[in-house]
Amino acid sequence: MQIAILLFDRFTCLDAIGPYQVLSGLPGAEVSFVAEHPGPIRDEDGSLVVSARAGLPDVPRPDIIVVPGGPGQNDQMQDGPVHEWLRAADQATTWTTSVCTGSLILAAAGLLAGRRATTHWLALDELGELGATPVADRVVFDGKYVTAAGVSSGIDMGLALAGRIAGDGVAQAIQLMIEYDPQPPYDAGSPDRAPAEVTARLRARSRFLMTGRRG
Repeated sequence: MQIAILLFDRFTCLDAIGPYQVLSGLPGAEVSFVAEHPGPIRDEDGSLVVSARAGLPDVPRPDIIVVPGGPGQNDQMQDGPVHEWLRAADQATTWTTSVCTGSLILAAAGLLAGRRATTHWLALDELGELGATPVADRVVFDGKYVTAAGVSSGIDMGLALAGRIAGDGVAQAIQLMIEYDPQPPYDAGSPDRAPAEVTARLRARSRFLMTGRRG
């Protein structure tokens, strides 16, 4: 089972590494980090480097695609080699997945039109503008398309997908092996529960970044 995790400059590390940690535990899994140009790919802070050993043409028919998000997603919204690869590879995938704003890339490539999908809570409106039906859930299945909300939800997506592929017992064993037993010190992981001032501050910062990007 070949799993292709797409990388691009300024991706969010946990978006890619969370699903990698889970899905690499599946029996027979062969995970490839792929990019438009093979080589070192820096995360959003520029301090962590992941090596993409394969180029897009090297992995034409993966069984599973994982598309992370991150600030670099903004540079992946135009049609080009990444979108062409996604559309071609998607024709043969068993599962096409994303984490965080990676779903915006899938939607921009035309793969989520009319489908239920999720993304980071700050990007749900944009996902709808791209033709998907935004859902504010942590993990959303629509046929073979599986999308996860922000960052850490990629671990949940990986476990849910592992259960679909290999059964609950295998998924539970993976969860136990990585000791994924969240007990966060704060109950602020959702805009519905976070303090209003924290949510407002992040919304304001997001609008500033969007204005700066488009101005």
